Amino acid sequence: MMTDRSSGALAAPATTGRGSGLLLGWYRRTPSAPASQQALLYTLLLIILLLSVLPSLRLLWQALQGWQQGLDAPFIRMLRSAATWTALEHSLYTSLLGTALALLLGGLFALILTLTDVRGRSLWVFLFMLPMMIPPQVTALSWLQLSGPASPLLNTLGIAPPLGSPQPLYSAEGVALLLGIQHAPLVFLALRTHLLAIPRELIEAARLSGAHQRRVLWDILLPLCRGGLWTGAAIAFVSCLGNFGIPAMLGIPASYYVLPTLIYQKMASFGADMLSDVASLSVLIGVVALTGVALQNRIQRQQALPLLGMAGRALDFQLGRWRRWMELALALTLLLILLLPLLALITSSLVPALGVPLNWHSLTFAAYQEMLSHQGATLRALGNSLLLSTVAALLLMLISLPLAYLLARRQSPLMHWLHAAIDVPYALPGVVLAIACILLFARPLPWLNISLYGSLGIILVAYLARFLAVSLKPVHSSMLQLDPALEEAAQLAGAGLLQRLFSIVLPLLAPSAFAGCLLVFLTAVNELTVSALLWSAGNETLGVLIFNLDESGDAVLASAVAVMIVALVAALMTVLNLLGRYLPQGVIPWQR
Repeated sequence: MMTDRSSGALAAPATTGRGSGLLLGWYRRTPSAPASQQALLYTLLLIILLLSVLPSLRLLWQALQGWQQGLDAPFIRMLRSAATWTALEHSLYTSLLGTALALLLGGLFALILTLTDVRGRSLWVFLFMLPMMIPPQVTALSWLQLSGPASPLLNTLGIAPPLGSPQPLYSAEGVALLLGIQHAPLVFLALRTHLLAIPRELIEAARLSGAHQRRVLWDILLPLCRGGLWTGAAIAFVSCLGNFGIPAMLGIPASYYVLPTLIYQKMASFGADMLSDVASLSVLIGVVALTGVALQNRIQRQQALPLLGMAGRALDFQLGRWRRWMELALALTLLLILLLPLLALITSSLVPALGVPLNWHSLTFAAYQEMLSHQGATLRALGNSLLLSTVAALLLMLISLPLAYLLARRQSPLMHWLHAAIDVPYALPGVVLAIACILLFARPLPWLNISLYGSLGIILVAYLARFLAVSLKPVHSSMLQLDPALEEAAQLAGAGLLQRLFSIVLPLLAPSAFAGCLLVFLTAVNELTVSALLWSAGNETLGVLIFNLDESGDAVLASAVAVMIVALVAALMTVLNLLGRYLPQGVIPWQR
């Protein structure tokens, strides 16, 4: 392959080293790279190396330390531990079971809401997407308040199980149930995207030829959408594998450990080999997650079919007299998986203690009053979460704009490498990224002698690495739709790179950049998996606060904080919904 490349690619290694020479050679092969673009590229390359590549390399280095000890090396010792394989087995069992439920729920909702003539489609989609945006620990807390003998809602209705009954959700199946509900929207999005990409002429031709709706579904739509189903299943599996909030709140009380909670437990033990142990476990779960991502990409390539025609929704499948029953089934499903748990959460926040039924005599807003006026930790966690989310969202917006420009305008192997590197921290489970950041910033920064460990700074760096892909996606999608003729005309008129960026590109990308900024804020403001391992006293976030309150037995106050978070998430999603009409299709995940 190298002999087919230009001579510039072969000359570079002689002066810069083999790896960097190849990258620079790839870039040099792209036509006409002005000095301003090179400076911009090198700056962004440095940022991506620091955020996306360096943490992973540091983690791998720590895990492989002591390899010369043979069977006593930390990584080998961890592989020989029975607890590791038990946790891995638990992770695979709950993830596979959760993925199966996510496939069932997400697949059915995607087919019904995309193909049929049910009314109020936008509202159904909005409600179905809400569980994905609610933090996993809030989902777990709301279901805990819905079941068990201490449930205030069940006690109010007089149908609570007798005192002393076991909590049914403290089990492997309970973890899998909530993982499936939490990640069903991922399957929904993947399948819905494939359904909307099928040429509508294909379906309409089949129907004009007399094919029944059922034949169209089984013989045309489902075979063409197998790729969407497999992709959704793979994404859901990887997300279930890396989820920390649900297994932590449901599994730890029952001593049922999966890999992320086993890492959390070892972090809390502060043993002599703690760092090597958690690094080895992190590498193990990272390998499993990246194998899932690689499998997803392979299936995507194998199932990709060239389809000719205009994509879009064909004529709706007519449900006739079944439409009302279908809408009722949708309403009952959403009532069960979303509204009832949220109602239980609200009820729990309005009683003085768990197990007390809600009535006029027991109704109290003491938890909200405590949360807002007397609980210093709550306001501090709210302030920390808002500060971290806002700074991360704004910084990532500033990085995403020039990065999306270069990725869209400078097609080269280096650009593909950069794009893939950006996706790695988001594809890895959050707990792996957190361990990598601990290892990387355990010592003060060289030359600056500033320590990030134990401060909000380390959480901010982890957020920047993890959510860069989230911020970049909408901006990159809009940049690909931008006609390069506008810039070419400005360049012919003498406008430089910065002038073109500020006068042409930035105004046109502003709505997408703002949408990406909001998505990052929405995701980061209640994040738990990363911050659970990185927080320190005085630097807790909202996600950590809920987890700690529930662990300490203050479930009423935890419910009040969770209700506030759900209201915040719903308000932000509504803002994004209103903004969606000004954005390209696909920028807002639940709109199209």
